[in-house]
Amino acid sequence: MDTLLTADAALRSPRYRRKSSTFEDAIHDLPEKAELAPAQLYSTESGRLFHAGRIVIATVGLPARGKTHVSVALARYLRWLGVKTRIFHLGDYRRALVGHGKDVPDDYFFVNASASSVLLRQKILKKCREDIYDFLNHENGQIAIYDAVNPLAAGRRSLAKEFAKHDIKCLFIESYCDDERIIEENVRSVKISSPDYQGWPEDDAVKHYLNRMSAKIPHFESMEETDLDWIKMINAGERLIINNRSFGYLSHRIVFYLLNLHIKSRHTYFARAGVTLEEESYKADASLSPQGVDYATKMTETVMKHREAEMEAIKEKGGPETELKPLIVWTSTRRRTVETSAFLSARGYQVRQRSQMSQMNPGVCEKKSERRIRRDYPDEVEKHDLDPYHHRYPRAESYHDVAVRLEPIILELEREQNDLLIIAHESVLRVLYGYLMACNAADIPFLSFPRDEIIEIIPASYNNEAKRIKIPDLPPEIIPASPEGPKSAAPPSGFATPVPGLGSGMVSPRENSHGATTPTGVKTPPEQDSANDISIRIHDVV
Repeated sequence: MDTLLTADAALRSPRYRRKSSTFEDAIHDLPEKAELAPAQLYSTESGRLFHAGRIVIATVGLPARGKTHVSVALARYLRWLGVKTRIFHLGDYRRALVGHGKDVPDDYFFVNASASSVLLRQKILKKCREDIYDFLNHENGQIAIYDAVNPLAAGRRSLAKEFAKHDIKCLFIESYCDDERIIEENVRSVKISSPDYQGWPEDDAVKHYLNRMSAKIPHFESMEETDLDWIKMINAGERLIINNRSFGYLSHRIVFYLLNLHIKSRHTYFARAGVTLEEESYKADASLSPQGVDYATKMTETVMKHREAEMEAIKEKGGPETELKPLIVWTSTRRRTVETSAFLSARGYQVRQRSQMSQMNPGVCEKKSERRIRRDYPDEVEKHDLDPYHHRYPRAESYHDVAVRLEPIILELEREQNDLLIIAHESVLRVLYGYLMACNAADIPFLSFPRDEIIEIIPASYNNEAKRIKIPDLPPEIIPASPEGPKSAAPPSGFATPVPGLGSGMVSPRENSHGATTPTGVKTPPEQDSANDISIRIHDVV
């Protein structure tokens, strides 16, 4: 992408977050202005890509079968590619209409409900459909994900016909599950993350949710309609059945993604690589310094102790007596990340090297101070200040380039069922974190990963949650985050997002050389004669 074409979108990118039912990552944000997605390859005037028109994806399945998980994961991937996608959880509309902290009628979830409950359901459904039409017709939306049970074949046919009248295609995705272990895991996951059960005792929440499930089981009809487009996921992705009546490009892309998706819980950890003997050099691919070896040892110990403590906490809360999930370690092929993982490999953990996870190439900026870069490449610096995400210096990479080459890693990350530790350069961690927490492209260059903290991403049905794990006793000089432009404050250890500086979309305003603040994602060039410029690298290699 040409930086001059993306700079205006970067300037207009929203700097705040509004939530539907979650406050952890940005997947439920409702941006009001146009913005470019992190891995978007091109843009159109309408905002719709791949000549695919408008599509409603309607979920099908009993409660605790993973419908919401599939909806959120699919929206995350499509929005990453630049497809304007929004999730419409029918449960959100129910909570909004009934009121916070209030209960629906006792028979609301039952098929043979009273007239008042049926009227309430129709009112909620009407409001949800109106918002779907408004998004697709007036906000240039491309895919609306309608997250509901949709249990009956007659109702699904009626739904498809209704959308067809408005020239909107309808694709049904059923999450079918008869594995009791997966269902139980989903029930407990929903109990933790669903707004319906905030503040409930665990046993009461599980019992109530199981009653809700049993109310629908006798009246549920699995997808068998030959006249509709549908995808059936069986037991969390073990098998897919597809009925293709009129699939387009996006429908096939969705099938490809679902082939890599599962709904089993997995924790992902992000850790920086250790410092090297030639810290300023990208080309040298140097080995770890003694401080780097010390960091690798302490990082390994911290990860091990944290996982054991989490398992003990689960047992204390009455959770199942299960062993820790296996931990898989991913690194790039560069020496510093491989050597940082050596202590884990020595303990028997499987380490896999991924060439796509190599750090961002700084090109001509390698080993140069910001003052020298501004002197030698003033035009490039101006473009970079306008859009630090998409701009690339001569013979260098941009964050957008990194995001595009990381797509195979993202798909493999979705496919991985074990716990995962990713050891990589900060530029790679910024992009992967941006995907998992649905960050704006303009914010990704400013995400902060100090070396004395490990980031843990905890998945749930409605959202992902991030928290920081402190690595103790590291020397202060190796801790600071890489200086990719002006740095923003990092949240203290243990805080979950959204917080300024880590995936919140609300990075703290920064001061320019005259004491004025600038909005996130738009950098103000510092004074060229500043004495501090020499120690600041625009494209770090640490």
